[in-house]
Amino acid sequence: MLVSLQVGSLIAPAYACGCGAMVVHQDSRMVVDRETSAVTWDGRTEQIVMQLSVRGNSRTAAWIMPVPHRATVELGDAALFSELRAIAAPVAEERHYFWPRGKDWPFGGSGNSVGDSAAGPEAGAPVHVVGRERLGPFDVARLAATDPEALGKWLKENGFELPDRLTTALTPYVEQKWEYVAVRLAPEERWGTLNGTLDPLRLRFASDRLVYPMRLSKLAATPQSLDLYVLADHRMEPRDAIGGRPPKVAYAGRVDPAEEPYEALAAVTGDKPVFVTAIDQYFPSPERIDGDHELRATAEDTPYRTVVHRDSLLTWAGLPAWLLTLLGGAVLVVAVPLLLVVRARRRRPVLPPPPVFTPPPLR
Repeated sequence: MLVSLQVGSLIAPAYACGCGAMVVHQDSRMVVDRETSAVTWDGRTEQIVMQLSVRGNSRTAAWIMPVPHRATVELGDAALFSELRAIAAPVAEERHYFWPRGKDWPFGGSGNSVGDSAAGPEAGAPVHVVGRERLGPFDVARLAATDPEALGKWLKENGFELPDRLTTALTPYVEQKWEYVAVRLAPEERWGTLNGTLDPLRLRFASDRLVYPMRLSKLAATPQSLDLYVLADHRMEPRDAIGGRPPKVAYAGRVDPAEEPYEALAAVTGDKPVFVTAIDQYFPSPERIDGDHELRATAEDTPYRTVVHRDSLLTWAGLPAWLLTLLGGAVLVVAVPLLLVVRARRRRPVLPPPPVFTPPPLR
């Protein structure tokens, strides 16, 4: 989970949703408004593509992410997330209601409302730099560490202000012989401070299981949300909730990137069809997070799409159906008695005229 640090304490971004930790200098502020993540796994290799949207007054920051094996890092394509949002977009269905509601005439307005396996770290030095490169606005260092204290010291010596709490939180990863990607966000001079949507990063590493690091999220001070696209051969699901509410599927379906086409998705998946699963999860108490997400294939590749219902007032010829019904009822109330009267009059029998009295003749 991404978190922001200020004066040594963790401050949760408004839309935290991922893995790693964001670190800034004690005299600076930065908030991660949003992180969009997509993970792919082909049974041997895992990829994580992330894009951050940040704001604040910090000119530099560091982002630390643990990975189970040695990782390669490169710039990603922002178009990937535009394509995934289009794929997983909810379907709108219209529902009609008969009687007017609060926003309908005569109560209110006009009336529509929207309803509801690489090698592990080398032995020897506590911290081993396995690679460092400049990628656009990012200074990326790939580290292997056998001692959390040494990891924190190295990061601090290289410009990363790592609080003690975060150093302690990294201990389980060090014990599992995980490595780290330490990214220094260093914008160009003309950018000034870190604001807006940053270029996405694409990490790739060997893995015999699909894992999404979440353990650092327990340091967050406020509730957290996870929004994750999983790209694999089958529909995927987390093995457990790891201390949050049950994960929810927002979308699940097989996608062929060549058909649309989805060029950015094809570049990540190797131009092969892939099953896309969009997962949402809420963590009301981050301190209960007790591990990393392990994702597994579901029993069946059942497709799913979120449906958003749009409720609208039922109309006929542009007029509210309820009003036409009432007017029709009123007409019937008046017309039926009149028709009955007319009908009764038409059925009234015609009587013959009374006989004319004729007096008898006089004799």
